[in-house]
Amino acid sequence: MKIVSSIEELRDQLRGQLRTAFVPTMGNLHEGHLSLMRLARRHGDPVVASIFVNRLQFGPNEDFDKYPRTLQDDAEKLEKEGVYVLFAPTEKDMYPEPQEYRVQPPDGLGNILEGEFRPGFFTGVTTVVMKLFSCVQPRVAVFGKKDYQQLMIVRNMARQFALPTEIIGAETYRAEDGLALSSRNGYLSADERAEAPVLYQTLNQIAEGVRTGNRNVAQLEQQAMDSLAQRHWKPDYVSVRRRIDLQAPSTEDLEKNEPLVVLAAAKLGSTRLIDNLEI
Repeated sequence: MKIVSSIEELRDQLRGQLRTAFVPTMGNLHEGHLSLMRLARRHGDPVVASIFVNRLQFGPNEDFDKYPRTLQDDAEKLEKEGVYVLFAPTEKDMYPEPQEYRVQPPDGLGNILEGEFRPGFFTGVTTVVMKLFSCVQPRVAVFGKKDYQQLMIVRNMARQFALPTEIIGAETYRAEDGLALSSRNGYLSADERAEAPVLYQTLNQIAEGVRTGNRNVAQLEQQAMDSLAQRHWKPDYVSVRRRIDLQAPSTEDLEKNEPLVVLAAAKLGSTRLIDNLEI
């Protein structure tokens, strides 16, 4: 496996490759990330991974400085997975000058749910993804469904800009107790880790309520928020949305069984966890 940091080196390594499969990450890799590499290998060759903690998508009071950086360990894992090139740029490599041009998602999708609670987050995501796509020029790119809204925004961006990159969504990789794997899980104390699967259990309860005919979605959402708060979580949102556009379902949508997804974000101690479940 080649490890490169400059865009020029990356392009030299990939010159003439027409079937590149790309997996962008922020590092601190776990089994969920590695499952993305395996999925990428089924859709293209060679597989390219990137590790870059992107300052643009972190708010002023978020965890950019303490976000875990484990490049050597990550590289060993990627090599075992048969990754051809690891692109691990520094900030100076990615942003040699201030990134004044940004990709702005539409308000109807970019400023709801995660976008409401993390202003500017999706602008940072779409900007760095567009730049990474420009560097790698992949035929396919793989993103996890755990970041459901992010996947939708990136997919819409690729379509509207007519990018020659197919966006593939990978199912959420979970621990045996149901907790969605995330690099931020490492922040959890032992007691918090034992409590963390409750978020996924909450999503399942809402999904079951909808499946069995409960049309009072607002009540289901509020009950879930209250239940989490009673267990000392600090929920930002628990919300049932239409899969097609992440808007709230109408009564008609519920009656005609419009495909739905329930999404949640909540803090457990100082760690913010997100999850979702398609209904």
